[in-house]
Parts: sequence; C-alpha cells; structure tokens
Amino acid sequence: MEEILHYFPNLDDVQQHQFQRTFEVYKNWNDQINVVSRKEFDTFYERHILHSMSIAKFIQFQPGTRVLDLGTGGGFPGVPLAILFPEVAFTLVDSIGKKIKVVNEVSNALNIQNIRAFHQRVEEVKGQFDFVVSRAVAPLSDLLSWTKGKYSGEQKNALPNGLICLKGGDLREEVNAVKMHFIVERYKLSDYFNEPFFETKELVYAVKK
Repeated sequence: MEEILHYFPNLDDVQQHQFQRTFEVYKNWNDQINVVSRKEFDTFYERHILHSMSIAKFIQFQPGTRVLDLGTGGGFPGVPLAILFPEVAFTLVDSIGKKIKVVNEVSNALNIQNIRAFHQRVEEVKGQFDFVVSRAVAPLSDLLSWTKGKYSGEQKNALPNGLICLKGGDLREEVNAVKMHFIVERYKLSDYFNEPFFETKELVYAVKK
C-alpha cells in the first residue's frame, strides 16, 4: 500500500480504503478460486495493482469514457483502474466463468459501482468502447483482430481511441506484424516506477492508421 500512495498520492479516502482492502478480499477469494499465483501474494500490490495502475500514468481517462478490459482474469487491469476512475464505465470480460465470479465478488466487497463483468469471448461483447485494455493476454495482432469494430468514433480523451496493453519481453516481432495498419507506441514502465519488476515491462498503445 505504501507503494501505491508513493506513486499516487492524490487518492481520496474512499479510494485509499478500497485499495487497502484489495489484498484481504483477493486473498480470501484466491484461496477458493485460484486467479493469482499464490507465490505472488507477497508482491500482490506491486505485480498486480501497481502494474495495472501504470495505465493511469499514460492516460487520464475522462468522465464518461467506456473501457473494455479484454481477458481480465481476476480483474486486472480493470479493477484497480475502476477504483482510480470512478466516473469511467468499465466492462470486464473473460472466457473463464470462475474468474468473472471473483471479479463480481471483489467488486461487491469493495463497493465498486462502475464495473460490469461478463463471462464471454470478446467477439460476443456488445457495444463500442473508447479504449480496450489488456494485460499479457495474447499477441498484439490477435488483440487488434479480436477488437476490430469495437472502438467508438467519438473522441472524449486527449489520445485517440485505441488499444492499451501491458506486456513484457521482446516485442519487436509483435509490433512488426501490425505496424503496416496500426500506429504503435511503446513506453517503458521503468520510466514510471522504480521497482526492478518493471524493468522488463512495457505499455503498448496501438491505434489504426
């Protein structure tokens, strides 16, 4: 929690309370339905919460923005972002039903009002969104293919609507595979956070040319 407040010192009392409780709530549900590696609970805030919140270092979503979290798993990056941006509408989807059950239970326990969670594939998701976010779910080409036609033509934010994903490792092949049709920008998370975990992590922003 100290890490969260260090990097996000302007959280209000409600947000601080919600982030404070995330560990306890996730630990309780993870003991029943494994959505986070049990070995990673010692670094839960760093590897799951702070990692998800890195998107907020890149863009400040405006009120009324609609965000789709594709392959949310246990709710990352969607749950931390929904706490950070209570006036933004988040839709979290995953093809594994028990993970969506955890998302719903966590949202209820933390009184997060701006999340809708669905057990479905992205192709089945109705509606359009300003941004799609994702964390290490699939190659860039797949993410862009799956979300084709999901982006709203209405612009509410400082950046054009598009895909924002969190990734690690060598991304050159992934980027080369899509750069003919998409503008792709890459940002090192080590520019935002000092912890060694973030040295190999990147934020990738892709928008159609």
